[in-house]
Amino acid sequence: MGITSGLVLYAVIWFMAFFLVLPFRVTTQGDIGEVVPGTHAGAPEHHHLRRKAWITTGLAMLIWAVVASIILFGNIDIKSFSLREFFQG
Repeated sequence: MGITSGLVLYAVIWFMAFFLVLPFRVTTQGDIGEVVPGTHAGAPEHHHLRRKAWITTGLAMLIWAVVASIILFGNIDIKSFSLREFFQG
């Protein structure tokens, strides 16, 4: 795996993790009871975006390290995912 493919892999993992982390600990305007006219009650009031970005960065580094080591060292190959062996027992 080259440098470019490693960076692309990290970016994909980072954005996937970020989209998973985004909904956690969101306080909406409806939760607080102060809905700004013209906005939806589900609009976020406190989103904690900086903290979520840091959490995502750490989580993505961990996941990337595992995936990169599997790719580089070949611990898992395509033969490990044979459906024929799975259904035959």
